[in-house]
Amino acid sequence: MKKNILIILMALLPLAGMCADDLTPTPISIVPSPVRIVPGNGNFTISAGTVFSVENQEQAAIARNFIGLFTKSSGITPQLTMGKSEKSQLRFTTDSSFKSEAYLLEVTPEDIQVKASDTKGFFYALQTLRLLLPAAIEGNQPVKDMVWSIPAVTIQDEPRFPYRALMLDAARFFIPKENVMRIMDCMTMLKINTLHFHLTDDNGWRIEIKKYPRLTEVGAWRVNHMDVPFYFRRNPQPGEPTPIGGFYTQEDIKEMVAYAAERQIEVIPEIDMPAHSNAALAAYPEFTCPAVKGYIGVIPGLGGGNSGVIYCAGKDSVFTFLQDVLDEVMALFPSRYIHLGGDEAQKVYWKKCPLCQERMKKEHLANEEDLQGYFMKRMSEYVRGKGREVIGWDELTNSSFLPEGVVIQGWRGLGAAALKAAEKGHRFIMTPARIMYLIRYQGPQWFEPQTYFGNNTLKDIYDYEPVQADWKPEYESLLMGVQASMWTEFCNKPEDVDYLVFPRLAALAEVAWTQPGAKDWASFLRALDVYDERLTAKGIVYSRSMYNIQHTVTPEDGVLKVKLECIRPDVEIHYTVDGREPTAASPLYEKELTVEEERTLKCATFAQGRQMGKTLTLPIQWNLATAKPALGSNPSEKLLTNGIRGSLKYSDFEWCSWTKNDSVSFTVDLLKKEVLNTFTLGCITSSGMAIHKPVTVNVEISDDNCNFRKVGTLNFTSQEVFREGNFIEDLALEMGGVQARYVRVAAKGPGVCPEGHVRPGQEARILFDEMMIE
Repeated sequence: MKKNILIILMALLPLAGMCADDLTPTPISIVPSPVRIVPGNGNFTISAGTVFSVENQEQAAIARNFIGLFTKSSGITPQLTMGKSEKSQLRFTTDSSFKSEAYLLEVTPEDIQVKASDTKGFFYALQTLRLLLPAAIEGNQPVKDMVWSIPAVTIQDEPRFPYRALMLDAARFFIPKENVMRIMDCMTMLKINTLHFHLTDDNGWRIEIKKYPRLTEVGAWRVNHMDVPFYFRRNPQPGEPTPIGGFYTQEDIKEMVAYAAERQIEVIPEIDMPAHSNAALAAYPEFTCPAVKGYIGVIPGLGGGNSGVIYCAGKDSVFTFLQDVLDEVMALFPSRYIHLGGDEAQKVYWKKCPLCQERMKKEHLANEEDLQGYFMKRMSEYVRGKGREVIGWDELTNSSFLPEGVVIQGWRGLGAAALKAAEKGHRFIMTPARIMYLIRYQGPQWFEPQTYFGNNTLKDIYDYEPVQADWKPEYESLLMGVQASMWTEFCNKPEDVDYLVFPRLAALAEVAWTQPGAKDWASFLRALDVYDERLTAKGIVYSRSMYNIQHTVTPEDGVLKVKLECIRPDVEIHYTVDGREPTAASPLYEKELTVEEERTLKCATFAQGRQMGKTLTLPIQWNLATAKPALGSNPSEKLLTNGIRGSLKYSDFEWCSWTKNDSVSFTVDLLKKEVLNTFTLGCITSSGMAIHKPVTVNVEISDDNCNFRKVGTLNFTSQEVFREGNFIEDLALEMGGVQARYVRVAAKGPGVCPEGHVRPGQEARILFDEMMIE
């Protein structure tokens, strides 16, 4: 017995000398999350002596790409051999039982085995290895004394969807070639396999077409109206200089396409038609309807009525022109798909155009929507005749017929229009604007650069589930995948694009690659932090909005309830109410705060004693109306008495709005009779979004909420109402010391924006942020 005990003790002696790190598997954090991860013990270290063995030239190409990372970041270059080698430590083995893009990765302290059925699978296995290496692998300068180790692990993986895409809009903001390629490289780590390249729009034509040189000589350049945000910009005047823009030469395109191919990315070009075509028509105005009489220029903003200038559907020369363009485009892009746009086509000129009307009669078309259907069908057939397939936006479903085989991208709202195509057996892609448009705010708006519409946060994108419970079973089989769309209206430099794309692109990757049952928000955030380290190593400044605090202040029984939220559950919120900056030693926010008087609340997120997000400063004002109930049925009316003033961002969740703006009315209960001296109503003007103050504001008071008497009226002229700009006004009225419990406000909307407005003919909206009574 003693001899047996001695043998056991001797066997355990080597383990006693090992540190705890050697016994505990290293945590593995990868985005998108693989199907199966089994951590091992120890690490594999890559050095100059490491040998990669591959089976063929296709595998060799992706291995060289991976080895090149070490050459740049470490100065070492692992070796590459073709065929089996006893000396190799990292081996590729083809296994035909795997699905396309799937792989098995086995890392031990001695070697690395990679199995897949195709080049894509081997490539994505290497991208996973890339995320397991130190972040310095992404640098361009050799790092000294770095140990290039990979934790031992077995990973089995395959994607949920075959189509995993980012759309880059280079038309509204010209994204330099080098920046596009850097974004592609960041896509590869996330296993995103498609770049939808939006190359033409009203705001710029970005691809050289040799047969039509004016497309880039004229169409690639616009006036410099960048002193105001996109939606405030006026249209150009004849003869006005056009210094803003740029374009890709055909050599640039070839370089980007080749760069993408090395990274298993398919680049799908979009040539938008029949609308979003002002840049092309500024160069070749003969391709618009004869009903268009005014000057056509490249639009610097939304364009107003000019955005209704589109290709003429009645001219055969238009189709010849577009076919010539597509011939050159298809020669540059080997992609399976060509995107023909088809979105937001206003038919105002088609209705006036004798040629378009004649075309409708000749083709027996019921209306202008079917004329667009004819237009898109004709162009689609041309593309299909060249051996390619067509993608179009979901407005194509507005017509009574769809082009044969067209793939529909669902974008409006939640993308439901795509299901109209699915009902007819068409494949579709989901990129709903309300979730997947990266132009929207990615965090609490008080901290964000100005854009428009609402929020699409990192968590909004992560939580998105494209397959809905009420879908017919066949719809899911027609869903090709998902896409995040980066529209660039508010980008003035390449860094603006980076800021909006990253890190939200990682959430898109998780939706596209990972099965919904395998997703875990906390695990995703840990993996995201690993990915973000790579972005930093590449010099990309990504958004840290996920660390910022969203506030909700709600009136409740004469007090204010303050709710503070952060989408990261791994941070603490600390706050102060005396105006001092918060620190990790400040009170910890654990539940809603109750505020009963004027305060300045400051708060921020912290982790391990370090401040992570920006400081949120909330000056809570107090007057007779503060914390008092608004009695209307509109839930946003509670914002009128919550003590918080809105910002210049009309969608920051502090502005009260109404569905119908012709007549707005609300009543506030002061809870007891008060002496009323002044009435003030906060109002915002954002002319670019057709937001203006009302024509009239009537203020009435009551003791019983039944019998009201007028206190006064504010009237504004059309010139006062439709002022241009983005500003906040306080609409004030003297009340003269009257006494009452209830105050009712009735406002008359401003009506339709007049001619000469940046949004002519659009109904204006009213937004109020606070009712203040002293």
